[in-house]
Amino acid sequence: MWSPGDAVDALRQPRAAFGATRHRPWPLPQRPWVMGQTWQDLLFAHWPVGERLLRRHVPEEIPLDTYDGTAWVGVTPFVVTGARPRLMLPVPGLSRFPEINARTYTTIGGKPGIWFFSLDTPNRFAVAAARRVYRLPYFPSRIGVSRDGDRIRYASRRTQEDAPAAEFAASYGPTGPAAAPEPASFAHWATERYCLYTLDDAGRVLRGEIHHPPWPLRPAHAEISYNRMGAQIGADLSGDPVLHFADRQDVVFWLLQRV
Repeated sequence: MWSPGDAVDALRQPRAAFGATRHRPWPLPQRPWVMGQTWQDLLFAHWPVGERLLRRHVPEEIPLDTYDGTAWVGVTPFVVTGARPRLMLPVPGLSRFPEINARTYTTIGGKPGIWFFSLDTPNRFAVAAARRVYRLPYFPSRIGVSRDGDRIRYASRRTQEDAPAAEFAASYGPTGPAAAPEPASFAHWATERYCLYTLDDAGRVLRGEIHHPPWPLRPAHAEISYNRMGAQIGADLSGDPVLHFADRQDVVFWLLQRV
């Protein structure tokens, strides 16, 4: 549901996003950004997954990153607020929505980024726009989110009948103070990435640049009731994940460009 706070988020986004730039591993793009969002109550949950399995589901044009010799899949539930194109205010009914993604990691041309297996949201406008503009595998889903103090309850189920099933339900929250991830740590490797990658119809690599301050990560706990986000690639995401939590992140996006 839209709230007046979405407009406040939108006005804050550029100043907050560009308030820190020296941490970036490469310079900001020299062209205008096109979209802003605020991400709230975000959980990073990561599981080690066999590189051979991932290779079957990631195009050969996309190399796989590993940390200490292991490939990883992340599942990231959060809530988007203040979503809007540049020079516009948020539109009620379109600017606030929950989202969950499943992802792994790649570096191309010296720029570490994200490869998405899927992104799910109930916002069908966001699904259609992101598929068209960013060529990302968005799916319509039914998602419920509630908050009780620092505890977030999150439940998602994909509703597109001709798509692979994907479900997730958890209760999660922070357990300590926020801090920027230490260089060379797993948290830094998995989160401090300032682009996404996808392919065009000819199989050529496209890069979408993003920018935000360093992640204010907090230690986290999670009670995961069920998790079928890995089923779409045949990955068993069971066992105890590596967890981090972020209260808020302000983000700006640029359009895709050929690599």
